[in-house]
Amino acid sequence: MSVAVLIPAFNEEHAVHETVTRVRNALLTAAIEHEIVVIDDGSTDGTATEAARSGATVLKHPVNGGYGRALKTGLRHASAQLIAITDADGSYPSEELPRLIAEMDRFDMVVGARQGLHYRGSRAKWFGRRALERMVQFVTGVRVPDVNSGLRVFRRQIALDNINQIGNGFSFTTTLTLAMLLEGHFVHYVPVSYGPRVGSSKVRIRRDILRTMQILVMAVLAYNPIKLFLLLTYLSLLVVVPTMALDFVAAGGAHAGVILVVDLMGALVIFGLGLMTDVLRRQL
Repeated sequence: MSVAVLIPAFNEEHAVHETVTRVRNALLTAAIEHEIVVIDDGSTDGTATEAARSGATVLKHPVNGGYGRALKTGLRHASAQLIAITDADGSYPSEELPRLIAEMDRFDMVVGARQGLHYRGSRAKWFGRRALERMVQFVTGVRVPDVNSGLRVFRRQIALDNINQIGNGFSFTTTLTLAMLLEGHFVHYVPVSYGPRVGSSKVRIRRDILRTMQILVMAVLAYNPIKLFLLLTYLSLLVVVPTMALDFVAAGGAHAGVILVVDLMGALVIFGLGLMTDVLRRQL
């Protein structure tokens, strides 16, 4: 069994050498044939030099293209059919990679589900992560312990088959999870510890949550559009309650019948559009 370990890196000169060393030692100890590829995503420091010094294969982007784009570059370069990914900042336990790889004889993707105080982070991060998990669960019908963990192993061909639906930014892992689950592939979660990162985080909460939400909606439309239209239908039906309440206060309910009919018609139109979209998707 051979595996290609992809490590995207942007200005991680203080951590990338240690990360590569830990990955290599873990895989050598487990006697797993491997290649380690660092994708320098337009770094302006010594990331590429440190990665090369560690013995990794280094691919370079001329400018910063995003986490997902870096991983896509690595995917296209790799020859192994098993792909492992981890971050360059030292926050993930590289020593757990052999345990994840060992599960790949039964699954299509194995994810290191993060645990611990460092994973919880700030209230804003915790709230955003929980909201994303609830949305993914609604779309897939499956409870996902960690939607966007950056420590995972998966089959290269499945990722390549869905590469146009997978995001170029931090949403890469989220949309890869959606693709796997909605296409009926087998995904397994293994609890792992999550530590402090070296250096400052590249994540910007507001910007990246909005981008992830956009990519999530696009992925739902690509894989399971009826779910999105069902949600919109449900929300349109909820609007009738406060609207009729305001009408009763302002006009004694004189327009209640019209409001109810218009709302029901709107809900039916949205639901019908959802059915049409789903039928068209299945025919493509």
